Amino acid sequence: MELKRVVVTGLGALTPIGNTTQEFWEGLINGVSGAGPITGFDTEKFKTKFACELKNFNAEDHLDKKEARKLDPFVQYALVSTAEAVKDGGYDWEKIDTNRVGVIWGSGIGGFKTFQEEMKNFFLGDGTPRINPFFIPKVIIDIAPGHISMKYGLRGPNFSTVSACASATNAMIDAFNYIRLDIADIIISGGSEAIINEAGIGGFNAMHALSTRNDDPKTASRPFDKDREGFVAGEGAGTIILEELEHAKARGAKIYAEIVGGGMSADANHITAPHPQGLGARLVMANALRDAKLTTADIDYINVHGTSTPLGDVSESRAIVDLFGEDAYKLNISSTKSMTGHLLGAAGAIEAIATILAVKNDIVPPTINHFTDDPEFDPKLNFTFNKAQKRVIRAAQSNTFGFGGHNASVIFKKYEG
Repeated sequence: MELKRVVVTGLGALTPIGNTTQEFWEGLINGVSGAGPITGFDTEKFKTKFACELKNFNAEDHLDKKEARKLDPFVQYALVSTAEAVKDGGYDWEKIDTNRVGVIWGSGIGGFKTFQEEMKNFFLGDGTPRINPFFIPKVIIDIAPGHISMKYGLRGPNFSTVSACASATNAMIDAFNYIRLDIADIIISGGSEAIINEAGIGGFNAMHALSTRNDDPKTASRPFDKDREGFVAGEGAGTIILEELEHAKARGAKIYAEIVGGGMSADANHITAPHPQGLGARLVMANALRDAKLTTADIDYINVHGTSTPLGDVSESRAIVDLFGEDAYKLNISSTKSMTGHLLGAAGAIEAIATILAVKNDIVPPTINHFTDDPEFDPKLNFTFNKAQKRVIRAAQSNTFGFGGHNASVIFKKYEG
């Protein structure tokens, strides 16, 4: 069978550098850091005292007060970013066959805040299990797409993908495949995460994964810098609505870009450390290119995973050089985590939005906070340090890699009718 073409027709973003897609994009191209002291809990006894929190966000400004209380923040974020994307795409659900509209949503951890609060109540009590009846429905990851489907009456494929920091990208790949295989016409995809709490920060501190640059939070996320020493935690959500091309054209939809390929692989190396030579990263990019029927010469920009960790950044850069060869030196590369921090399971969603808008606007967001070159990195690579760069972007790739060795990569290109 001939595969359907799939395009992006709606975007929504709730991020540490902007609570809408437009604010997020402006923050990216202007090199804004979303990091600052944590305000959600007392960090006095924590090694890391900062993160990339949402700013000026109150769920009750967007959701019914009673409804909001029944939802973990990761679900609140999902609903808010999706509401923006639905409005952006102009979907009139009364004129669309909602039996062929699905929701595929990613999260790495889900209702972490709810779990922490319920366990705290239990262990600080007398041992009687006085558990909130909404505990389980607030915690489980698949509840996010469930709520989205119920809000809009969407009866198509509905489930969650869980692959740590690759979760949202896996959701997009699944959505892409269901549409091009003619199982659905529209799928709301994306991811959300809410882990800036005692359990989240404490847990990642225990792994020595987070930056502890408490004296200078705004420059703590330093991908590809010699003095990088850990990632900065972020929170929020991103929604990417994918649609079959002819369906989009028939309703006169605005088209941001075309999604043309998705790749997946495993490192098969270590629970947290990437393969030192980037074998899994190389394979996932190659798989995405093959799926897209593109060559390395066709890619102009890669939004890399680039977490600002000593091992991860080196592994990914080696994979790019190994796969792309001489074409690697014609690329722009950037890590938008330098600005947003690492949104874990939602990272792939907001980074896909950054990649889509880079293709649409021919602007590469920068990798900020670069101060010192590291000889571990090929000096001929263009990491787009500190300042956005204008260039024609025909096609761009977005990489996300997760604990457990999960790798996912998607490719977007300029839409040509």
